[in-house]
Amino acid sequence: MSERADRQQLNPAQTSRAAAHVQQSAWVGWIAFAGCMMVLLGSLHVIDGLVALFNDDFFLVGASGLLVSVDLTAWGWAHVVLGLVMAGAGYGLFAGHLWARVVGVLVALVSAVVNLGFLAAYPFWSGIMIALDVLVIWAITVHGSELRRA
Repeated sequence: MSERADRQQLNPAQTSRAAAHVQQSAWVGWIAFAGCMMVLLGSLHVIDGLVALFNDDFFLVGASGLLVSVDLTAWGWAHVVLGLVMAGAGYGLFAGHLWARVVGVLVALVSAVVNLGFLAAYPFWSGIMIALDVLVIWAITVHGSELRRA
């Protein structure tokens, strides 16, 4: 039997699911990766922020050596808030929400800028987080709409 005859036997709901399945590509894995990375990066931001809040002496440089000269407590709160928003957007990305894609790109951009400012205090760690932020932005902007169809 032909594919057309098979489609005629399906009800409309099954036909739309079949069409969505055909349009889904293997790139949907990048969106799952971006969601996982956003949850992971958000958690790491929260941990980094809590360390800055509770132990100012942990970091290699004082507040005067940072790109933006503020107290490490302010950096700590920035990391905690940014991390919570990033992890929340990562969970929303798994559900295929448009708002999560928009917030995800914006918060990854802000995360990269914040880590650039924090580069003097923790260079290796901040460099890795900036690279992962760029990868998350790429995955969301290029393949973001595909998770919705999955």
